[in-house]
Amino acid sequence: MAEAEQVKVLRSWLSPWSFKVELALKLKGVPHEKVEEDLANKSPLLLASNPIHKKIPVLLHNGKAIPESGIILEYIDETWTNNPILPKAPYERSMARFWSRFIDDKCVGACWMSCWTEGETQQMFMEQARASLRILDDELGERKFFGGESIGLVDISACFLSLWFGVLQEVAGISLINGEEFPNLCRWIEGFVATDAVTECLPPRDELLATFQSKKQAILATKSMVY
Repeated sequence: MAEAEQVKVLRSWLSPWSFKVELALKLKGVPHEKVEEDLANKSPLLLASNPIHKKIPVLLHNGKAIPESGIILEYIDETWTNNPILPKAPYERSMARFWSRFIDDKCVGACWMSCWTEGETQQMFMEQARASLRILDDELGERKFFGGESIGLVDISACFLSLWFGVLQEVAGISLINGEEFPNLCRWIEGFVATDAVTECLPPRDELLATFQSKKQAILATKSMVY
């Protein structure tokens, strides 16, 4: 009898990048162990598994370490071929990779910085975020998911917009994604978070909100001490 596969994810419960990996494994039906990392005191296992970047997530498959969420997603899709998250046709695969990279490079950073800056700097990031979200909303169009009728690579890459960004907007007291400006994205968010696999992997919203509120208060307290 063949030995059972050993699959572990070095992760942080509040990380959307960890969520990407866990969702992909869930969609594939791959049992795995979640190894929670204290990012303020990184474990020897994490440092040995990702010695270059020293970041989560890391996938450990039968003792072999694969770092970086985007690379991990493709590894998962190539290793467990059921329920593919990338299209089969070369052109569609290339476009899925393109939009996944667009989300990482153009959307997430601007959205994140919109919630952690102030004044003119914040306005600049908010405009950048709106421009990128508008492009993404148009690309989604009337489709249920970016992947069509099922969740694919681009949907997984856009997970930050589904929960984390809403929580961060609440913490920052701003509003960027709304049904009037981005109707397709709002519809996608509702459908995405209502999917069973997604629901089972998402962190509790109230705990996420409390964590980011605490971080915001700590930043404000530090600023007040400086002034």
